[in-house]
Amino acid sequence: MKLKNSPSLVPSLFSCRCPKCRKGSLFVPFNFKRLGSLFTMNPVCQACGQTFEPEPGFYFGAMFISYAMNTALFILVWVIYSYLTSNFSIVTLLILMGIASILLLPIFFRLSRTIWIYIFIRFDSKAKAD
Repeated sequence: MKLKNSPSLVPSLFSCRCPKCRKGSLFVPFNFKRLGSLFTMNPVCQACGQTFEPEPGFYFGAMFISYAMNTALFILVWVIYSYLTSNFSIVTLLILMGIASILLLPIFFRLSRTIWIYIFIRFDSKAKAD
């Protein structure tokens, strides 16, 4: 049975919302004056009060998810590069992989942490929300 006005899993995951209420934001809004804010998480959900760090070192497991995403990215860059060029150069391939990895680092960081916390904290339709 589908709940009315219940936020969907995938849009909530990709928009980095609280796993419990799917309303509050996991990360502070990005500020161009402080580039470090790109990686700063809210301590608790503003909507339901769920803590985003259940225990010290909780997000170490997110490194494995980030590793898997980077591996998929490297394979994708390799396949596209191999398909587009007949003059295969390993140096060019490594440079392309490095650039792609650096450019997608903020997205992969946020997404891997979001996926990790979604594994352990389940959606609660009765969680208080503003």
